[in-house]
Amino acid sequence: MWNHTLAKAVLAACFAWSSWNWMAERPVQPADGEIAPAEPQQVEVEPQGPVQLGRWRLTPRAGYEITARILGHEHYRFDELADLIPDDLALGWGPMSDNRILKSIDISQSNRFYFWQTSGATPIEAEDITTHSANTHVIPGNAAVARQLSGLRVGQVVTLSGELVDGKRNDGRWLKTSLVRNDTGAGACEVMLVRDVMLVK
Repeated sequence: MWNHTLAKAVLAACFAWSSWNWMAERPVQPADGEIAPAEPQQVEVEPQGPVQLGRWRLTPRAGYEITARILGHEHYRFDELADLIPDDLALGWGPMSDNRILKSIDISQSNRFYFWQTSGATPIEAEDITTHSANTHVIPGNAAVARQLSGLRVGQVVTLSGELVDGKRNDGRWLKTSLVRNDTGAGACEVMLVRDVMLVK
């Protein structure tokens, strides 16, 4: 009897946790239109020393601010970069923030990459998809930023401010950020040290 009662309690707790998790991470459904129309802003940074975060030494390459719609949010807990980058965000701006465009594009994330595939008649060219979306490895600058990044939901519009950085770990592992918005494949991800998170809508 005790084991049966315990099993029911465990199942109820698992269901409650799953329900809460779904509610906390369920996508937002914004209105049609370009809800994040502006291009990302990238500026040169004054030469400065590296930033030490745990085992990682980060070298700022550019100041960076982006207001974008969240197209995908992937949590990483156990891969080799998780100690520095617990979350990746697939971000879209301009036409890639518009429901009317996105409804014809399938978007997914896996193994630190962002993938898209068109379905049916997509009203924009592949080049426009490439130049108006990006997979961004977001490095939280502090614990408060980490909580904010972890809680972001697909469909929200957010402004992220900070720096694009290269990184080197004390065992020789390294990361290199993209500094352009028109590249694809390995090395095309922005590696961003996020200093500030502001939810727009």
